[in-house]
Amino acid sequence: MITFPDDLEEEIHAMMENKGNTIGFLPTFGPCFVNFYGSTREFTDLPDQYEDLNKGVGEGVAFRGRVLVSLSTKLGEESDTPVLDIDHKEVVSVQRYLRRRKYRLYGAFLNATMISEVDAPVEFEISIGNYGNKLDTSIDPQPSTTQPTNAVFDGCNYYFLPWSETKPCVIVNSHWEDISFRLDTLNIILKKIDRLEESIANVRNSIKAGLQTTEVAAQLIGMIDSLIADCSVPIPTLDPIKDKFNDLDKKRFEMRQAELTSVVADATKLRENATDVNEALDEVDGYLRQLKEIAIEPQNSMPDVVIWMISGSTRIAYYRIPAYELLYSSRDPDACGRYCAKVQSVFLKYPGSKSDVAIGADKMPGMLRMKLWLGLESEEANWQKEQTDGSLAVFAETYENQISIAGNWTTKLMPRPKFTDASGDIKLPKDKFNVPEGWRWAGDWFVSPELSLLYDADAGQTKFMEDVFECEARNIPGGQWGASSVAYTDVRGDAVTGRDEITCPEGWSWEDDWCLDVNRAVDEEGWEYCVEATLGNYGPVEKTYHLCRRRRWARNRFLSADPKAVEAKKKAALGEGWEYAPLFNMKFHASERKMDMCRRRRWHRKMVAESPGASAVFAMEGSADDDDKGKKDKDKEDEKRHSAPRMFLTFEKSNKYQLRAYVYQARDLVASDSDSYSDPYAYVSFSSRSQKTEVIKTTLCPTWDQTLIFDELDIYGDPNLIAENPPDIVVEVFDHDTFGSPEFLGRAVTKPMVKLEGSDPRVAKLFWLPLYHGDDSAGELLVSFELFLAENTDLPFMPPMRGQLYLVPNGIRPVMQRTGVEILSWGVRNMKKFQLASVTSPSIEFEVGGKVIESKVIKNTKKNPNFDTPLMFLEVMLPKEELYTPPMNLKIRDHRAFGRKPIVGIHVVKSLQEYRCDPTQQAEITELPDNPDELPVAVPPGQSPSVVGTPGSEVSAKETDHVIEMPEETPQDDTASTTSAEKKKKDVLEEEIDWWSKYYGSIGDKEKCGSYLEKGYDTIKIFDCPLEKVEPFDNFTDFCNTYDLTRGKTKEDEESSGVGEFKGLFRVYPLPPDLKAPLPPKQFKSLPSSTPMDCIVRVYVIRAIDLQPQDPSGLADPYLKVSLGKTKIKENDSYIPNTLNPMFGRMFEIKASIPVVKDLKIGVMDYDFLSSDDVIGETIIDLENRVLTKYRATCGLQATYNTSGPNVWRDAVTPTQVLQKYCKSNSLPDPVYYGASKLCFDGKMYNLQDFEANKIHNEHEGPAEERLALYALRMLPLVQEHIETRPLYSPMLPNIEQGKLQMWVDVFPIHLGFPSTPFDVQVRQPKSYELRCIIWNTKDVKLDETSITGERMSDIYIKGWLAGQDEKVQTDVHYRSLNGEGNFNWRFVFKFDYIPPEQVLVIQKKDHFWSLDKTEVRVPPTLILQIWDNDKFSPDDFLGTLELNLNGMPSPSKKSSKCTLEKLPENKAGVEVTSVSLFEQKRLNGWWPCISEETGTRELTGKLELEMEIVNEAEALERPAGPARDEPNANPTLEPPNRPETSFLWFTSPWKTLKFIIWNNYKWYIIGFFLVVLLILFIALLLYSIPGATVNKVFGV
Repeated sequence: MITFPDDLEEEIHAMMENKGNTIGFLPTFGPCFVNFYGSTREFTDLPDQYEDLNKGVGEGVAFRGRVLVSLSTKLGEESDTPVLDIDHKEVVSVQRYLRRRKYRLYGAFLNATMISEVDAPVEFEISIGNYGNKLDTSIDPQPSTTQPTNAVFDGCNYYFLPWSETKPCVIVNSHWEDISFRLDTLNIILKKIDRLEESIANVRNSIKAGLQTTEVAAQLIGMIDSLIADCSVPIPTLDPIKDKFNDLDKKRFEMRQAELTSVVADATKLRENATDVNEALDEVDGYLRQLKEIAIEPQNSMPDVVIWMISGSTRIAYYRIPAYELLYSSRDPDACGRYCAKVQSVFLKYPGSKSDVAIGADKMPGMLRMKLWLGLESEEANWQKEQTDGSLAVFAETYENQISIAGNWTTKLMPRPKFTDASGDIKLPKDKFNVPEGWRWAGDWFVSPELSLLYDADAGQTKFMEDVFECEARNIPGGQWGASSVAYTDVRGDAVTGRDEITCPEGWSWEDDWCLDVNRAVDEEGWEYCVEATLGNYGPVEKTYHLCRRRRWARNRFLSADPKAVEAKKKAALGEGWEYAPLFNMKFHASERKMDMCRRRRWHRKMVAESPGASAVFAMEGSADDDDKGKKDKDKEDEKRHSAPRMFLTFEKSNKYQLRAYVYQARDLVASDSDSYSDPYAYVSFSSRSQKTEVIKTTLCPTWDQTLIFDELDIYGDPNLIAENPPDIVVEVFDHDTFGSPEFLGRAVTKPMVKLEGSDPRVAKLFWLPLYHGDDSAGELLVSFELFLAENTDLPFMPPMRGQLYLVPNGIRPVMQRTGVEILSWGVRNMKKFQLASVTSPSIEFEVGGKVIESKVIKNTKKNPNFDTPLMFLEVMLPKEELYTPPMNLKIRDHRAFGRKPIVGIHVVKSLQEYRCDPTQQAEITELPDNPDELPVAVPPGQSPSVVGTPGSEVSAKETDHVIEMPEETPQDDTASTTSAEKKKKDVLEEEIDWWSKYYGSIGDKEKCGSYLEKGYDTIKIFDCPLEKVEPFDNFTDFCNTYDLTRGKTKEDEESSGVGEFKGLFRVYPLPPDLKAPLPPKQFKSLPSSTPMDCIVRVYVIRAIDLQPQDPSGLADPYLKVSLGKTKIKENDSYIPNTLNPMFGRMFEIKASIPVVKDLKIGVMDYDFLSSDDVIGETIIDLENRVLTKYRATCGLQATYNTSGPNVWRDAVTPTQVLQKYCKSNSLPDPVYYGASKLCFDGKMYNLQDFEANKIHNEHEGPAEERLALYALRMLPLVQEHIETRPLYSPMLPNIEQGKLQMWVDVFPIHLGFPSTPFDVQVRQPKSYELRCIIWNTKDVKLDETSITGERMSDIYIKGWLAGQDEKVQTDVHYRSLNGEGNFNWRFVFKFDYIPPEQVLVIQKKDHFWSLDKTEVRVPPTLILQIWDNDKFSPDDFLGTLELNLNGMPSPSKKSSKCTLEKLPENKAGVEVTSVSLFEQKRLNGWWPCISEETGTRELTGKLELEMEIVNEAEALERPAGPARDEPNANPTLEPPNRPETSFLWFTSPWKTLKFIIWNNYKWYIIGFFLVVLLILFIALLLYSIPGATVNKVFGV
């Protein structure tokens, strides 16, 4: 699977957006190479355990290849052929991007410490792409690896590689495209970001240190100036000749330049207009984000540099460094990578490591201190210039091998050649080395012993235990035990020297004799048994089938000589430089042992370069033909016929340093033991040394107060360079376990303060160092470190000691002072079970500064979870500086049967800063003066005191001469004398006002609140957040805080979690140094009773907003679920279907005992018909905090005190009682009332006249004294009547909001009295109405058809319906209307549900036929009437329409002649139209115009004579009326219309058709026709009869 780099993905998204002031462009990329990374490249027959790395899961650890990619976006239709062959022209056009240049990568390894692999020699490899990788045979070998070196124990905990004064170096030559124009710009921007981040950190540290505002502001201005200057420097331009850039490079250059210009402009404005430091810092953070967005280079075709740690033939750990961070540039110093030729610490990682932070890994494979440089070969002189503190040397290297045969060392019969490389795979005879071109030899071959041979297993230790296993065997099962073929082995089964032949090394002495180790799984004689020694699996019980057994002998020895002298003797004893081992593939050591069968020594020959840039790879003469070992070996040698030299950075001498590590304390460590604590200790590692602090038992905030001194540290390099960039110090904290290995808690990395002179006045102040475990924070350490140059200078005096340990010296350790800590231990809440048993009798321990105090035991938390004696006082010595103050540790113990007191919960209060106070500052109590006129007057905000009646004014002076005896004044009520008719009308209006009118009036919806606001009634404060988040309530923690309790892990894979809560508070203040001086007054006073309080809790849930969809339809079926203690209310039968914004309008009343139950949980559920209901979201309210807070959050103060009406006082106590209690709880004098209109409270005079100026009075108001007390209360920071908006969270997605809930909670303690009737917040229910619309006549209807006789006519009928309803009704047809008139006498009856206050129609219908529930829709009440022309053999023709909003329709015309388009709103003439409400008028009749806009303009197409009447359900039953003219045809009775005789349907009335159509139109034609026929008949008869008559006449017949 191909995965592109993250930078490319981010860039494609960025290109699709228009960021800043830049112009966006279509996505484009390349032509450019894209690098791929995956798992390690070693071949194995077993499945690759890092296969996921090849799929893009995790960070790739090895370069796997690169692909040349070009992407472009074209607008238009999608191509029919998704895959096409690349055209030859495109291939040619790409060639200009493929030119390569030779790069050289240098690496110098200064230290390798904290090495985890010790079983085989360790080496390091550096590669870039395929270059430098030993596994790649297609590229010539390069000096890319260090020499294999055995890791040496540092005497405490870690291993290191003893490179001493010769530091290994590597060189990797490679060929890549020159993309310096991209990477130089990237590095320049990154340098700008680094400088800005450093400046921001300095400003934040100054703010944290409490510097004066002017100093911080000056520092901030300097930072902005630096930013402006930095971003004003243009980035390098693109050279069209030198730089092979593409379209994306040009677009990114423009975008980056525009972004920098934008930052300069914005920063300049900020500098001129900044007024607040924190706000300015937020703006600068925004500039930093802008810079980081452009500091992305997706077209980075240069692969990352990969460093590998290899042990034997296994790749153990790695580290990837982007190439641009090492790249050298001659363009600008800022264009160089941040780590180019600079000493850095590299923390290796295991492949597949999940942690992005290497220092937080559970196990660190190693740490390197090294320098890297990457650049063009032509610029490598820069690397040479950087090596000022050491000299580079190049050596040819080969190993001479021998084996022991019959006690003689020889080269015959060896499994490997005489001269090979370190692995023995490549034959490297000394005489076959050909000097590479451009190099020459500088001297002859010499023996160069491996320095790690100086260090045995006892290196760095003063005591050591020698051990050996004695082995026996038997040939048949159940036989006698006899000597084994290998008498003595080590723990792995390898043959070693017998115990009687083991001698004590020089400089060491035996401490005791050999003894059996029986403290293991062995029998009484120390034997352990197995079937076969090579298979292992030893057991302590002998079986018949066991054929092997062994037992362990141990003997202790101690170092009796000077370690330095012992090391010098070992170095001198190296002599010929041989190193020995039992086999070639085993670990080598310096001294020969009895079981050693192989030996080797290392040969070096120095080389000198005669021409710069010459390759240092040797070509071996005849290396493929000298040894006749068959074709297989020959092919192997042919593949490896080249050899790379070794390079070293050689230092002439080292400097001696001393490190002092001041480890004072830690806080907030991870709990790793089952008792919720840890037994922490720390390892401090520096260079090749490490030390350990003492173990502090059962604590998460240990105080070690210990100084670790590292003497005789050898550090190579210029001291001034070391002072600028000292080696890193690694501090690791572990949990000590008596059984098993220690558990890792966290790791931190820092640098020491370097002092090159003893007179350096700087003080290494303690600071908090964060610990990391994985990617998470794991606590903090209070530490400091000093690194002294110990040569030619006087070191400070040694710190004082405590036993065998050094303490943190004075001047560095915190200055202590006598401090008082008051503890309010109120109680525990929601304690979870511990060891399957409930926590019922807890007590709590408080520990700070080494002092511990314990509370009394709660008898039964189920009856009362509060402590009987909540106040405690602790006197302790704490640091003066808050930075050094230790945390407060809380332990909850449960007192159980048989004296058991397990720890069931803990909490650590990290900082006591927020609890510090000054006990000398007490609230001043204002005494009432003799003359109240001297008191200041309190008025509402934005008003001035009234002149009349104000104390101190001339008018009120006489009234206040005898203020106490002053008669009570009551304001006159102008509305008291209302007539009975007016009162009846007012009662009707009051019925229309409900609680929802108050709600809609508060949110500004005037259409739904009716006349509520016009009457001057109160509104509610609607907060857009939870009540506790509103300023200044601060989560209602003024009385006590809630501290979450946690518990340590009980299993290795179990994480600690919340197990309960502690309610309490602290007050910390300094005490007088003199022990005899009186203590300051206590801070906790006037505490309420700690006994549970029975309360009535009323929960008002108004509505939910923007719930998350739960159903496939994108909607939900929400309902409420409320729980408080054991009371659970679930309203699944009242769910609201198909909505995300339900109007609940519910009130729940619950009786509860607080704080036995305190957490009110309101959840919104989604109803499901078949499956279980889903939780949409829930919110939790701590009722106890609301009861205890000084802000009185139990019941919000209403705006006015009313004894009746919609805003009746709902609290159980009156305002005067509330004010009296407030004075008592806050130690204020009782309020004094001067009559009913004046009040003296808290040193101010309150005048009722000032608060009720311009107020609309009503008959609902209560007594003036109560109203005045309420006004005084509302001037205080108390909770007022409100609706809070609480976010909903799902337990499955705890950090993602699932919607909001508007609600409020009232809590009424029963001992104060029962509250009044609760507010009715039920959602407005629609009322049933009936609309009766009688269609009398029509006039001037458009004649839409022409009859067969040529007459204009229409067959008129009327269709009508209410908007939103599916049912439509219509009249009968008035046929053959020849003049646009129609007669109907037809009644439409529409039944509907209507909400009068909101003036909306409520329609409930199913969205689909398969839907289970009906969806409610609210629409305006609109009647739609349409005139249609009836056609029998074609669709009916639309003639005109009339839409009437029943709440605001045009008033009708009494005559049809006055019914014109001007009667409709939005007419062309601009005539204002009078609107009437049918709900107010009840009945309307007259003419309304119908219009048509089919032609694009409004056209009058007819007039309707209507009579409309609105009746409610009761009136409809009293005066029934049927639809059309059906029974009951009453109210009024409708007679059949008197239509003209011409109104009929032609084919159903043939005689009428003949009469009114044929006869009326063609009667003269018919008469004329008959007359003509008669005339013709007459003439015909005449002609017929004339001859006969003539004959008769003539002949007389």
